[in-house]
Amino acid sequence: MSIPMKKTSAAVAPTNHMVKEAVQLVQAYPKVPLTVDCVIFGFEENKLKVLLIKSDLEVYKGQYSLLGDIVQDNEDLNEAAYRILKQRTGMSDVFLEQVKVFGGPGRHPGGRVVTIAYCSLLNINHHELKIHDNDLDWYGVNTIRELAFDHKLIVDECHTWLQKRIQEHPLGFNLLPEKFSLRELQNLYEAILGVSLDRRNFRKKFASMDLLIDIDEMEQDVPHRPGKLYKFNFEKYAKSKRKWVGIDF
Repeated sequence: MSIPMKKTSAAVAPTNHMVKEAVQLVQAYPKVPLTVDCVIFGFEENKLKVLLIKSDLEVYKGQYSLLGDIVQDNEDLNEAAYRILKQRTGMSDVFLEQVKVFGGPGRHPGGRVVTIAYCSLLNINHHELKIHDNDLDWYGVNTIRELAFDHKLIVDECHTWLQKRIQEHPLGFNLLPEKFSLRELQNLYEAILGVSLDRRNFRKKFASMDLLIDIDEMEQDVPHRPGKLYKFNFEKYAKSKRKWVGIDF
């Protein structure tokens, strides 16, 4: 009786092919344009606003969009963001932070385009728009119903990011006067968070952080009962920010 032999598969030699031509490799990749969109939030008259410009694309005639442009081949992403902001608004004294990448295949009517959203929050009264082309202006975040491309989604996502950031870090104090009342402080947080906050609990939370300096002054010429004025203790915060756990409303 013959004994069947066990079949063995031939050993496959590991592939150890190194790509030598990096330029050729990149040229073989699909060509997907990369853009940057700037989401500039501003605070004014107890309202959160965002900077919008009228789209120059025919398919979005009459609609508004964010400030955006293509990233040049020799340009860093951060450089592109600041260039776009400068070219469209004339502003150069604004800090931008990279938030999120948006790359849905159908987000642009002309084809596949990937964009990177950069965000900022500023006091509108402290930053002058030097260019107003294409109806560039500030628009209330709560009044926006539709934007060109997927820019409404981008604004919403960045707004959510901002709401989280302002509870994790005391960003809002840079938007207030040097001397401010607790009413002004609460109005700021309510505008950004989009909610009404309980007055007593709000004041208790900030009092417990011990970062407000009572300067022994009162509001002047206000249409309501004058409140105490405070300053934010930036020096104390800088020393204790490692222990900062944020504000949970």
